[in-house]
Amino acid sequence: MQKVAVLVSGGGTNLQAILDAQSSGVITDGRVVLVVSSSPKAYALERAGRAGIETAVVARKDYPDSISYGRRIIQVLNAHQIDLVVLAGFLSILSKEVTDAYKDRIINIHPALIPAFCGEGYYGLRVHEAALDYGVKVTGATVHFVNEVADGGKIIAQKAVEVRGGDTPEILQRRVMEEAEWELLPKAVQMLCQKRELEQGKKGSL
Repeated sequence: MQKVAVLVSGGGTNLQAILDAQSSGVITDGRVVLVVSSSPKAYALERAGRAGIETAVVARKDYPDSISYGRRIIQVLNAHQIDLVVLAGFLSILSKEVTDAYKDRIINIHPALIPAFCGEGYYGLRVHEAALDYGVKVTGATVHFVNEVADGGKIIAQKAVEVRGGDTPEILQRRVMEEAEWELLPKAVQMLCQKRELEQGKKGSL
């Protein structure tokens, strides 16, 4: 069973989608054992607490630079022997030291079809505002590996979502979450955990 850590900054709707997927049997090869928040006020911490999951707060403002912040993140993850790290609305950029330490083991969900509306500055409602301003007819969500470039890692999965007349950024955000993010992210977690389980099983049989 792979140990999963979810990094959050806010409400934790994608965390909840992962926890629901565990309960419903969508995720069978991994378990969330740790939720790390960049904010002590994040509602995601309450979701984790209700689910009996250990939590940690590592606030960016408490560290002088991204390097020291990243090292603390690594310490926390290593202490729990984490196999897979999931960024679910985590608003702090991870340093290269972190992405190197967990190479191909950190994934993120982005609320657009990368390479559209992504990179630094594109997060939360800003992504949906940009999509509406540009006039696209289709948007969606992308699960991708995380490297040192914001939204620059290899794409794992994408799902398109229709943009409708009368959409506001808030309405579009909700539709992208319901129709794409909450479906894509748990499936990606299961796929990667299953892959690691199979790989480790092969090593163990040698």
